[in-house]
Amino acid sequence: MGLTKQYLRYVASAVFGVIGNQKANIAFVTLRGGEKGRYVAVGACEHVFIWDVRKAEKVLILEGKKHEVTYLCPSPDGVHIAVGYEDGGVRIFSLLNGESNISFSGHKSAVSVIRYDALGARLVTGSRDTDVIVWDIINECGLYRLKGHKDAITQILFLESKNLLITSSKDSFVKWWDLDTQHCFKTMVGHRTEVWGMVLLNQESRLITGSADSELRAWDIQYIEEGKEVGEPQEKKVRTLLENEEDDEEGLDEEPEERILSCKKAGSVLREARDRVVSLVTDAKAKVVHMMLQKRTLFCVFGVMKCSEQRRAGLRTARPVGSMKGSVRRVLSSFVRSTLQVIRTMGCEYALCSLFVPGDRQIILGTKSGKIQIFDLASGSLLETTDAHDGALWSMCLSPDQRGIVTGGADKTVKFWDFELIKDQDSGKNKRLTVKHTRTLQLDEDVLCVRYSPDQRLLAVSLLDCTVKIFYTDTLKFFLSLYGHKLPVLCLDISHDSALIATGSADRNVKIWGLDFGDCHRSMFAHDDSIMFLQFVPKTHLFFTAGKDRKIKQWDADKFEHIQTLEGHHREVWCLAISPNGDHIVSSSHDKSLRLWERTREPIILEEEKEMEREAEFEESLAKGDEPVVPGETKGEAEPAGKKTIETVKAAEQIMEAIELYREESEKLEEHRAACKAAGKEDWSLKSSQNMDLYLMMLVLYRPFCAFLVCNCVSLCILIYPCFQDVLGFNSAGLQFLQREIESKEDVMFFADATDRFEEKKRKRRKRERAVLTVT
Repeated sequence: MGLTKQYLRYVASAVFGVIGNQKANIAFVTLRGGEKGRYVAVGACEHVFIWDVRKAEKVLILEGKKHEVTYLCPSPDGVHIAVGYEDGGVRIFSLLNGESNISFSGHKSAVSVIRYDALGARLVTGSRDTDVIVWDIINECGLYRLKGHKDAITQILFLESKNLLITSSKDSFVKWWDLDTQHCFKTMVGHRTEVWGMVLLNQESRLITGSADSELRAWDIQYIEEGKEVGEPQEKKVRTLLENEEDDEEGLDEEPEERILSCKKAGSVLREARDRVVSLVTDAKAKVVHMMLQKRTLFCVFGVMKCSEQRRAGLRTARPVGSMKGSVRRVLSSFVRSTLQVIRTMGCEYALCSLFVPGDRQIILGTKSGKIQIFDLASGSLLETTDAHDGALWSMCLSPDQRGIVTGGADKTVKFWDFELIKDQDSGKNKRLTVKHTRTLQLDEDVLCVRYSPDQRLLAVSLLDCTVKIFYTDTLKFFLSLYGHKLPVLCLDISHDSALIATGSADRNVKIWGLDFGDCHRSMFAHDDSIMFLQFVPKTHLFFTAGKDRKIKQWDADKFEHIQTLEGHHREVWCLAISPNGDHIVSSSHDKSLRLWERTREPIILEEEKEMEREAEFEESLAKGDEPVVPGETKGEAEPAGKKTIETVKAAEQIMEAIELYREESEKLEEHRAACKAAGKEDWSLKSSQNMDLYLMMLVLYRPFCAFLVCNCVSLCILIYPCFQDVLGFNSAGLQFLQREIESKEDVMFFADATDRFEEKKRKRRKRERAVLTVT
């Protein structure tokens, strides 16, 4: 009997360092009767943060589950907020207690826009899957799905008085929907590019639309009177010889539009900025339109836009009355792991790598311009800036003796630096830390990553030519060359005993090499995109990898097995840090968040992990798959609001199994009754409708592996309904016999601890089959 390693599970502990997502919008909310304009809701990865603008404090967290927040929309009464997610789900939270009691699932991709109606009873959502779904909040169900757009939905507007809906999309179309009949009665095709914003003015009589081009278009809306909506008898139009078929078809297209409203272009406004419109909103009096562009914000006066019948072709150009543009500043922040609070924020250049100086009083950065910057952690001041490389400084590594560092850059050099303390010229008495250049290793390609071996005997350098070269540290003589990756090696690490070196590449593979002869032990396909970081757990041969596929994975370098996948980040994971005892991991991602992972005492069973991955892949394929089309039928504009998931598939299979089982048992019951009638015997089958319901319930519960559950249900029904004793008759004795047989065979007692003891016995049997070696 062989020994089996037991691995411990890492779980997500906290998310910190994030203020808000760049993907989700920002919405003002009222919190517990507070004043308006004081609290804002922002999406923060899978959560929603409520910030107090005055105090700059986080006052409430609406906790999500897994997927990233993409859109926020407060309810008209200010008590609830609807949150859309990356997977197409929508949850409604209460701003009073932060709980979510209503959730909708109908979209196949990210929710791009959400709108409430005036009463807050209906919710309309648009998604990247090109569909618009109308939800009933009171009954917590979907009403219908509106289909017609060919690209992602960008904006939705309600016309409350007429029960109409306006939707815009990246397909450059603006569509008008009649919610009473659930169909699109008008499509506006004036824009040449994606339509990103819409706003209604002048009591819903004028529509302003903005797109990616430099033109804002204005449309006049004229509602048809009720007397004309019904449609009076019209004379049949006779086509003359001067009219062609195209004119006739155009008239037929306009006929259903004029029954509800007419929307014609009134003119356009040319703006100077070339950035695309992100959103359009107006003030309460509809005199000022706030136009947000991709790189800046403009305030434009549009309330004066009026044109006569003679000037219908154009509008007077509106000039911006204000403009705001944000600046980007790169900072370095330090956190305390126990409280997850920022202790220092320092402005720096574009940093590519960093490390703590021994003693944790200074921080060293390597920048994109090739400089080394040293910061004092206590004061947050910049101590020194040193020109290290002529190109980007890609990698930095602390020497095992903690007396210096080694750096590698795009200038094809590896440089060695020693720590020194010199007198501070400003103070004259105190000493400050600096680095002194000692040696340089010249190479033929750009250096991407450098690592010391723990014994400081070897130095591993990854180059742009997809190879890893090993040098002796003392003499800088060449020792080994590791080649086999098809793309450059972006990360590498050496085990604590200097026996193994693991490399991660942009070709999505991880290779494990021996440092004695440079032989490749195993090559494993690790991630779905480039591998950005790799590090061994201290004093073990376990290592973690992080990639652009948003995943963190744990591996065993001895058995070449994938142990666990940590999912939670919503963008590329650039790097991670492992605590000296291996109990904590901190990962950093392009989603602007830091995540803390803790090692628990829960063991990992690799077979179960693989099964969970297969189920996740199956559910993802269901979400991406399209519904089959019945031959001879075409999809309409309105469809039921629903979404196929693994839960719905399993539920449908169980219903089909129950129906099939019911049919089979019904046939057997009819055959039994016919046989009893032919033989002149009494029928002891279940007769009354109440008994038949019980019988069908037992059929649905029946499974070959849970016979004791069926016995429990039947015995409980006999105790509750004494009349069943006469109906079942001698079958109760058979049930008691079956009970005794199962109790003696499985060593369990019914009606008390049968299920728990049965499962515990199975777990003990599995543990006896193998000896367990625990690795901590």
